[in-house]
Amino acid sequence: MKLPILSGRDVIKILSGQGFKIARQKGSHIILVKELNTGKMGVVVPNHKEIDRGTLLEIIRQAGLTKEEFIKLI
Repeated sequence: MKLPILSGRDVIKILSGQGFKIARQKGSHIILVKELNTGKMGVVVPNHKEIDRGTLLEIIRQAGLTKEEFIKLI
């Protein structure tokens, strides 16, 4: 299944539902952090109108999700 074109805000909303919180912002990049039993997991999301599919795949990987799991969350 193909990934849809999403904005940075869309991705942040989806990841927020998975326990990620906005930690800080540097320029147009927003850093999200999720507290785990083993420590913290961080994901960097560019705050752009459209996120490239390759970048989105990397964000999904960093968040510890599969492409299929992420698509179900949309």
